[in-house]
Amino acid sequence: MSKTTRATQTLSKAGVGFETVTYDYDPNAERVGLQAAEAIGEEPHRVLKTLMAELDGKPVCVVVPSDREVSMKKLASAFGGKSAHMMKPADAERLTGYHVGGISPFGQKKQVPTAIEIAAMDEPLVYMNGGQRGLQVRLNPKDAQRALKAIVAPLIAD
Repeated sequence: MSKTTRATQTLSKAGVGFETVTYDYDPNAERVGLQAAEAIGEEPHRVLKTLMAELDGKPVCVVVPSDREVSMKKLASAFGGKSAHMMKPADAERLTGYHVGGISPFGQKKQVPTAIEIAAMDEPLVYMNGGQRGLQVRLNPKDAQRALKAIVAPLIAD
């Protein structure tokens, strides 16, 4: 497995310090983020999943803990929109240039507005997808926010 992806190149170019962590990706896992957390031996709330959604017809990227679900109402509110829904997997792959299970918020083919769950910002280090299945990057969430120019907001469902 290559540890150099568009995501890691984007982080390096932005001067963000990170470490790569590889694991055995299970394509049959019911919840990819939880499987990644278990495989690397980390708490699920520190392993963030990257989701692609549509907000009022426009694409957005959402980063939340792998053990939580996104509230579409909170997502829409965070961006000042009216309604949001998850993007179809094929559309997410086409937009980001990554495969489902390997979608990173970094180095997407077309960078879109990004939101990070506020609770993730309290962690000293978090894991995010590194741009391919079985690759995570470990970094400071504040560095991730700066690199993505992301907004931080409460996004998880109650």
